[in-house]
Amino acid sequence: MSTRRQFIKQAAVVASLGAVASMGLPVQAALQGRWFMPDEGEKHQRAFIAFGAQEAIHEDFTPAVQDALGRIARAIAEYEPVTVFCREEERELAEEKCGTRNITFVHAELDDIWMRDTSANFVVDDQGQLGAVDFNFNGWGNKQQHADDAELAAHVAELAGATYIRSELVGEGGAIEVDGHGTGIMTESSWINTNRNPGWSKADVEAELKARLGLRKIIWLPGIKGKDITDAHVDFYARFVTPGVVIANLDTDPESYDHKVTLAHLDILKQATDADGRPLQVHTVSPPLNPRSNRFSRDNPDYAAGYINYFVINGAVIAPEFGDKVADRKAFDLLSRLYPGRKVVQLNIDAIAAGGGGIHCVTSHQPWV
Repeated sequence: MSTRRQFIKQAAVVASLGAVASMGLPVQAALQGRWFMPDEGEKHQRAFIAFGAQEAIHEDFTPAVQDALGRIARAIAEYEPVTVFCREEERELAEEKCGTRNITFVHAELDDIWMRDTSANFVVDDQGQLGAVDFNFNGWGNKQQHADDAELAAHVAELAGATYIRSELVGEGGAIEVDGHGTGIMTESSWINTNRNPGWSKADVEAELKARLGLRKIIWLPGIKGKDITDAHVDFYARFVTPGVVIANLDTDPESYDHKVTLAHLDILKQATDADGRPLQVHTVSPPLNPRSNRFSRDNPDYAAGYINYFVINGAVIAPEFGDKVADRKAFDLLSRLYPGRKVVQLNIDAIAAGGGGIHCVTSHQPWV
């Protein structure tokens, strides 16, 4: 099984604005009025999953990845509708794995499974209108094939009936964390990176993100470049629970490359204030020290055993477990305290973690408007 950082770059192009317009989408090149991205914990219209695993990328892990996607889809469908994108020829398989209760299937050409990064980033305006921001997915800096996935954001926008908003920035949904009240958390390593945005200064990137997502303040974490395919997406490092409350990853293994990074992030977050001037209340969760050893985790430097990559949905938090009973329980108890009124549902996602991702990475959502 290849690791994600070993994937061979393949030719791909991002769909042009003209191509999007030809699909009949309403295009808004320049923002008019006030758009903002709601917090993930607010009510959802539906969730999205890309049933797009293929052997060219996941090799012999592909069936297990499909099984894991099915478990996630079924768990979410207990609480809110799910739209599953799948290749036409895999429709029957997708239905078998994901079930059909509370699930809609939409045919699409797909490269991979990382829906958070390839989907539209939904925003709403003061009148409750829905917008969909496309950050021009380029395979995390042209590290992986992405010609089909680059078109998915426009497809999602059309399906949702949202106003399509094309940013000039290149980036991914997993690199965005907001509190819904004007504060964002981002990693410099993924946004201010020449593999995505050559020639853009930090000030330029910040201004564009603020404009497109309705932010008043961005708390920048350094992240780390080149250690994983995403260049350190924020959804593996820090998440807003509610405005003013953050859960942060704290890697306690001194041998891990993330150890010093997460300590630096924690220091920044503890000293930070949000857009309204409030100091952040920071909770920490640590990766399991003893995750189960299997073909997905053994000798795999990309195995992503992080509890912070969970998905907040209507009435529940869909979170991972890794076979370390003590660490799994600590994560369960913390999420249960931080999200009262929501059931914490823990799932085995080892096959997805083997590719360097988690539950948040393979899901996205449409806010209720």
